[in-house]
Amino acid sequence: MMEDAKKNPLWLILVETAQNLPLYNAHKAYIRDTILPERPEVTAEELTHRLNMTLGEALVILSELKDENGD
Repeated sequence: MMEDAKKNPLWLILVETAQNLPLYNAHKAYIRDTILPERPEVTAEELTHRLNMTLGEALVILSELKDENGD
């Protein structure tokens, strides 16, 4: 599903918007360092509830972390 989303022309707009949120870097670091080691299969929806973040931000972060890990 994520690969299909990345083909959508709006994906780049979502990425740009998410990366400019004030807590983006803090959220990304927390997810990478704390949440993913405990729950590698966490969903974007779970992150929205746990961290009170937007679904778009969660999707972008999970996508970036997946790409960084070569998954």
